[in-house]
Amino acid sequence: MSDEEFDILDELYFVLSFEVLVKELDLQEDVIKVLLLSLIKKGWVKCFEAVDREIVVDDTDFEDNYFRYYYLATKEGLLAHNSN
Repeated sequence: MSDEEFDILDELYFVLSFEVLVKELDLQEDVIKVLLLSLIKKGWVKCFEAVDREIVVDDTDFEDNYFRYYYLATKEGLLAHNSN
């Protein structure tokens, strides 16, 4: 796990919007976007259309709407985060 992935998971103990993640992290928006998609594909982050509505996204949906979504670390993501 990279330091940047660790930092993102560190923020995602609670559901957060992309906008809040950008404000909280010392990373560029495009870097966060790429890392989030990678974490989603690993099964370490879940994606939400609304705070309480989880969705499954493909690459195209993500590319078009990543800034509208909310994110939360999964149990697997938190275990990986805490074992690092």
